[in-house]
Amino acid sequence: MNKRVYSGIRATGRLHLGNYFGAVKGMLELQDNYDCIFSVVDLHTITVPYDPSTLQSSVREIIIDYLAAGLDPNKCKIEIQSMVPQHTELAYLLSTIYPVSRLEDLPTYKEKKAQYPKYINMGLLYYPVLMAADVLLYKGELVPVGIDQEPHLEVMREIARKFNSMFGQTFPEPQRFKTNGDYVPSLVGAGKMSKSINGSFINLTDDLKTIRKRLAYAPTDSGLIGGNVPETGGVANLFKLLKLFKLDKEYNKFEQDYRDKKIRYSELKDVLAEAIFKELQPFQAKRKEFINNPKLVDLIIIEGQKKCIQIVEQTIKEVRKKMGLT
Repeated sequence: MNKRVYSGIRATGRLHLGNYFGAVKGMLELQDNYDCIFSVVDLHTITVPYDPSTLQSSVREIIIDYLAAGLDPNKCKIEIQSMVPQHTELAYLLSTIYPVSRLEDLPTYKEKKAQYPKYINMGLLYYPVLMAADVLLYKGELVPVGIDQEPHLEVMREIARKFNSMFGQTFPEPQRFKTNGDYVPSLVGAGKMSKSINGSFINLTDDLKTIRKRLAYAPTDSGLIGGNVPETGGVANLFKLLKLFKLDKEYNKFEQDYRDKKIRYSELKDVLAEAIFKELQPFQAKRKEFINNPKLVDLIIIEGQKKCIQIVEQTIKEVRKKMGLT
């Protein structure tokens, strides 16, 4: 049997280019070679400030994005986290064997406390335990996440080891799995595209006019041109995007223009906008098909829930029994 993979995306807005190249393209490869569960983790979404009136639509939009990008319900299982209540049950059970002090020391918890000083809640502290439950519920072995999530993966392994030592061998120790996803640079000049940083991303649903507008705000240098293209900053990120979209001929032209101090960033951005829109057109066409067939989307969601509950109910029964609850 193929190894089981679990991956989830929070419902904090539509998918963007960073999600597509960094995560979803990797998912497409995984579904052909592994036993995959792909989730919209809406319970994680509500640990930071959010709009309850738009949460359901955000969840559905990501499901449609998944399908339009090529995730196939016949090859993988697609779930909405809150529709599988065993996530929260297992999270509570696992929380009874894990120390609070360890959670308080996690760098991600400290970062979120600093980011939302007026929204420090128990769910935020509890986040890594729920994340562990997400994966262990399916007895997942591989988790395709970035290196920044390694502290959370270590929590998963610690919880798995602790449970196994107390109640008998039950869970595997999940490992980080590096996919072939690409790093997509931010439009604000530093870091990568992120839904949490306004102006840094291009949505997969953006039309050509919107893409041009977003790129227009991308920072460039202040006439300090000539020599080699810089390795960091706004100009560097624009050139990285040219590479990402395989515009090698254009890259060489603009690189020479930069050296010759005659580069026109408006021209570069226009070339880039056209290439991005061309890349997104098949996705957007497929997405319209699902938008126009809401009953099919509903069916996929319901069938995904059924398939997932069949798996996780076995895990919960085993855990209850070993913990003396049945």
